[in-house]
Amino acid sequence: MTVASATGAGISLAGCISQSGGSAESTAGRTDEPIPTEAPSEDVTVQWAGDSNFKKAEGDINDALHAAGLPENISVEILTGSFTTGDRQAKYKNVLSAGQEKPTIIMMDNGWTIPFIVRGQIMNLSDALPGSMVDTVKNDFFDASVSTATMNGDLYAQPLFADFPTIQYRKDLVEEAGYDPDGEDWATNAMNWERFSKVTKDALETTDAEMGFTFQAKAYEGLSCCDFNEFMSSYGGAYFGDHDNLFGPVGDRPITVEEQPVIDSLKLLRTFIYGSDDEHSMDGITGNIAPKQVLQMTEEPSREPFTKGKAVMHRNWPYSIVINGAEDAFGEDLGVMPIPEGVPASDAKYDGTGGPVAALGGWHLALNPNAADDRLRAALQVLKTLQTEQAQLSLFEIGGWIPPVPDRLASSKAQELDVIGRYVDTLKLAGENAIPRPVTRVWSQQSTQISKEVNATLQQSKSPSKAMEDLKASLEQIEESA
Repeated sequence: MTVASATGAGISLAGCISQSGGSAESTAGRTDEPIPTEAPSEDVTVQWAGDSNFKKAEGDINDALHAAGLPENISVEILTGSFTTGDRQAKYKNVLSAGQEKPTIIMMDNGWTIPFIVRGQIMNLSDALPGSMVDTVKNDFFDASVSTATMNGDLYAQPLFADFPTIQYRKDLVEEAGYDPDGEDWATNAMNWERFSKVTKDALETTDAEMGFTFQAKAYEGLSCCDFNEFMSSYGGAYFGDHDNLFGPVGDRPITVEEQPVIDSLKLLRTFIYGSDDEHSMDGITGNIAPKQVLQMTEEPSREPFTKGKAVMHRNWPYSIVINGAEDAFGEDLGVMPIPEGVPASDAKYDGTGGPVAALGGWHLALNPNAADDRLRAALQVLKTLQTEQAQLSLFEIGGWIPPVPDRLASSKAQELDVIGRYVDTLKLAGENAIPRPVTRVWSQQSTQISKEVNATLQQSKSPSKAMEDLKASLEQIEESA
């Protein structure tokens, strides 16, 4: 199994901010000192900054870690953070800039770990951990994930899980509408957006569903990095042309958001929301399948209507599969399919686009250099345990957190897991078609402009062509000023 390569993700950032303490935001912590490998003998609780889903599973996570070899005197306390990734990024930046000792372990989005590296705010794991642990990460984990935690050959965070989105759907509702998802193998045979829209509308009109398709279209990081990235890429569009340009060089790469495939993806979404009455609707697409509320939805607000039985289709990450596929939710009536395609990959202008593309997501674990010695020693044991197959498959079963090692997802053990095991084949396909976000030193600025312009277009405040014209100008200005 392979994923889209992100080799070089950190290279273009080298030198943009001093890593030797020269930055005003650097911490005075021990970013490059080795951590003693002996586990502490006293009881130690390690604070781990995560999200609400990890907090809810805190007991199960501790049980899984202890069963996989974590010493019984070490436990983890999950600190709840915002489910919105940008909010947590800002919070952790403040915590580390202030030199706070807690939390010890910080869960970081793969899309914004690198800025923390260049500010010198997290520990260099190549120096802090035993070489065998670092080698395991570099040799066995997803290359794309590792490259978003690496700079100049050094590892600064350990991937915790990879993330690949899919379309979740109510199998019982589409069957009531006359479709046969198992017979047509929707799990691995990706449909196109035209058929997807018709299926959704048919189910919406013939069942008691209130909404057709929910996804995330609020003006936030998730729109630019993921949802719009998928819609755009499925039609063969790209932010910066060939994927060789994803990670730079900043200021010396084409900006391709005005091209027709990008415009087509915006027309698709406007048709989903407003139907054929929209002056920028797309021929062949069945409209009025997405509620206007999607314009303010992030992951959880978009999931809740689906989980409550109000929607037919839902785009989200694997954690949502675990929730919706549970026996007290939809059980085996939950279907999962790949993200539909706009054009076949063979018809796309740029390699890695077209077909059933899926945004590469995932989270890493970084260490706070200001943490107390005993907690860093305990944290090393936590990271060591999380490298085991047992711990990774346990987290996959508990929360749908995809193991960061490709071989784990392809194993028979993964297919035997409760709930999530039913959907491994679809997740494998998503992983094989994963597309990273263009993480560079200017991505944060560019992401804001992308999500603003895309959301404005979907609000009908601007035409797709005008929004992309403005976006191109903004992206060019950011590139030239970098």
